[in-house]
Amino acid sequence: MSDEAPSAGRITRAEVEQVARLALLDLSDDQIERFTAQLAAVLDHAADVEALDLSGVEPTFHPYPLVNVMRSDELGAVLDRDEVLDQAPAAEDDRFRVPPALGEAP
Repeated sequence: MSDEAPSAGRITRAEVEQVARLALLDLSDDQIERFTAQLAAVLDHAADVEALDLSGVEPTFHPYPLVNVMRSDELGAVLDRDEVLDQAPAAEDDRFRVPPALGEAP
């Protein structure tokens, strides 16, 4: 690839080398050639997308219409705290007692 000014959507080897320097990347010549071609393909695709006539197309935040499928919060029967704690394998200070997950408590 040459170091001439890029055509529409093209990137030069010198630009890839500059970006690599700024990113503190030590790229081989083969990598620079490969990345130059890959970045050029990405920029060509971006130019294709930019060239699309989108007049009359509404902005899309999600490709499918979504509806909240969660149930509404409704107050239901609650368990008695003392009854539940009485059935627990271990309880202390009105709470469940469980083994420490990360060692001893502070």
